[in-house]
Amino acid sequence: MLRAALLLSLAVLAGCAIPQARDGMASYDFGLPRSDKEANPRLQHDLVVAALTAPAWMDNAGIYYRLAYQDATRPQAYAQSRWVMPPAALLGQRLRASIVRASKAGVFAPADGVRADYTLRLELEEFSQVFDAADKSHAVVRLRASLIRNRGLVAQQSFGIEQAATTPNAEGGVRSLIAASDAAGNLLIDWLAANMKR
Repeated sequence: MLRAALLLSLAVLAGCAIPQARDGMASYDFGLPRSDKEANPRLQHDLVVAALTAPAWMDNAGIYYRLAYQDATRPQAYAQSRWVMPPAALLGQRLRASIVRASKAGVFAPADGVRADYTLRLELEEFSQVFDAADKSHAVVRLRASLIRNRGLVAQQSFGIEQAATTPNAEGGVRSLIAASDAAGNLLIDWLAANMKR
């Protein structure tokens, strides 16, 4: 009897030690940082990366989807799933980390107060899971980049990536949005390398 009580107590304590989602809510981030083994340092100039901006409707932690087969003009958020912070903050961190890994020079934030050769401004235009049918969806990531030097525009480019989701739910949407974000980051670095010249 004593042994059974002890085992029950240990099981209860073990259950308390495992973090549980509050009210069944699942929270997502972009996972572990990408490996430095994938890094290919080729950006040669100091760069200030401004905070990524996004439309006001994205200024929350919602994981958004659109039902293109019904009405693509209505972004909707999953009720039981969310990001750990607004998508612009998560994507901004991911893109900045990718730029740091690809840079041989310094990468700074505006708050650092450092004068750099170039400034990069990024605007997030779309970050959602789009359903073409009830059981078929893909991620859409669209952002606009502006490269500035000495207060003058050097180059401006829009990037649009679509990535098929493996499952038609929040988890599938999250995984496809992360993959699309990383693909957009690779294109952004290629573009920076082509445009950041003395």
